[in-house]
Amino acid sequence: MDMKILVTGAEGQLGSEIQKISAKNHSFQYIFTDYAELDITDINSVKKFFALQRPDFLINCAAYTAVDKAESDYEKALLINADAVANLADACKICDTVFFHISTDYVFDGKKPSAYFENDQTNPVSAYGKTKLYGEQNALKYHKSVIIRTSWLYSSFGNNFVKTMLRLGAERQTVKVVADQTGSPTYAEDLANAILKITDKIVENPANLKSGIYHFSNEGQCSWCDFAKEIMMMSGNKNCRVEPVSTSEYPTPAQRPQYSLLNKEKIKVDYDVDVPHWKTGLQKCINILKQKNC
Repeated sequence: MDMKILVTGAEGQLGSEIQKISAKNHSFQYIFTDYAELDITDINSVKKFFALQRPDFLINCAAYTAVDKAESDYEKALLINADAVANLADACKICDTVFFHISTDYVFDGKKPSAYFENDQTNPVSAYGKTKLYGEQNALKYHKSVIIRTSWLYSSFGNNFVKTMLRLGAERQTVKVVADQTGSPTYAEDLANAILKITDKIVENPANLKSGIYHFSNEGQCSWCDFAKEIMMMSGNKNCRVEPVSTSEYPTPAQRPQYSLLNKEKIKVDYDVDVPHWKTGLQKCINILKQKNC
């Protein structure tokens, strides 16, 4: 009998990438849900769904990701990013389901001058970051949880920085982008491949499961301004100039970490995961968007 993978938040960027990969991978039975099929904030609905489906793995891609809006919509962000995670962890416990939960570099304050390790002190500086940290804490209460922090996620699906830059690049001669926040972009397809490689290893041998927190973002680092320049260059846009600005010149409701590079050694060692460079992922994504004529 095929192992079952339940994916929540399946219509988002990461969920959509997993759906794309699943079409070519028939070794699992996939169950894709979004809010319409499963309200993860309702514990009774979650427990009924799990009792019916009994998934072997859960990949929770559902999240409240509107970073600035979360400052004024904290209760809703907390409900989705923290309370719902507790619901899922409880259901996983009953069914002995391996729980993959996606978190963020925004659990850090960005004041460390070098890459963050999984056990570094967390100190979120935004409402969004706080709710994601509470979500991690709720997931960790279950002993078969694998939490993967990622950063600057983008995809050929959904709305993201890459698509915004491509659109603005076509509309304007100049775009101003923050140059004093540094991290690593993550192509959602690369993250999806990493998660599914880990599920394969656990199926091969359940003893391969190593619970806890892991980091996955693409290799290398850049500022948002560097990222934007690379997007313009790879897309062949020579008409739009990217100008650097400071965070203070571009105020937002939510504070962002200034330096949030993630160290990936733990996931490479424990799960033998490949981590492509961010420019490699970006080129793949832009090629797909060109084919889609986006």
